[in-house]
Amino acid sequence: MRLTDTHAHLYLKQFDEDRSPVLENALKAGVEKIYLPNIDVNSISAMLELEAASNGQCEAMMGLHPCSVKEGFEKALEVMEDWLNKRPFCAVGEIGLDLYWDKTTLEIQQFAFRQQIKWAKKLSIPIVVHTRESMDLALDVIESEMDDSLCGIIHCFGGTLAQAQRIMEMGFYMGIGGVITYKKSGLAQTLADVPVEYLVLETDSPYLAPVPFRGKRNESAYVRIIAQHLADAQRRHIEEIARVTTANAEKIFGKKPG
Repeated sequence: MRLTDTHAHLYLKQFDEDRSPVLENALKAGVEKIYLPNIDVNSISAMLELEAASNGQCEAMMGLHPCSVKEGFEKALEVMEDWLNKRPFCAVGEIGLDLYWDKTTLEIQQFAFRQQIKWAKKLSIPIVVHTRESMDLALDVIESEMDDSLCGIIHCFGGTLAQAQRIMEMGFYMGIGGVITYKKSGLAQTLADVPVEYLVLETDSPYLAPVPFRGKRNESAYVRIIAQHLADAQRRHIEEIARVTTANAEKIFGKKPG
């Protein structure tokens, strides 16, 4: 059974002591591919080092996380653009909007989001979108920029069926992670009515670990737990969930240039 983790920050310091075993655990669980979203200027070197050392298991994105869009963000955007023009990346990410930590930066977050969407369209690669406390606003921005060259994943989807419908109408995918295992989230019930053809699996490691590891460090091997919960929600076999979500990931990230 082949699985894909479409969103994991395995280059962060939380994995400095056991990064190799974490990658081995992922392989043992069937997770053959792990996609690494960037955060800011300071995370680039560690992310690229992991990609280079992973024998093809890990693949890097490039983008500026909305929580890193602060005073002086223009210089950070220049660094991101330079990297995107220097070598191929699988996606522009992690980008988007975050109104949980700081609402005062919304205007510059929207500017940075639109700018990075334009890069993705120019390069014909997908975007991976962060939407914490900002789902409808983020979808508004994407819809306003939408054309045939734009595609991507709404990372950490935890929205309503109506929001899922908007995402599907754009031809985007929803990243499903550990939240599906949290009973109070209601996500399993929502996803019962969402076609698996619009879903991909993710962990957001080291964050949002699924039950029974909630509150502990997340890792890519736990994609298998998420796949089982999605299978249960949709009354399908886990093998089918693995096959379709992995095919979806290959389809979306297969648009990499070069």
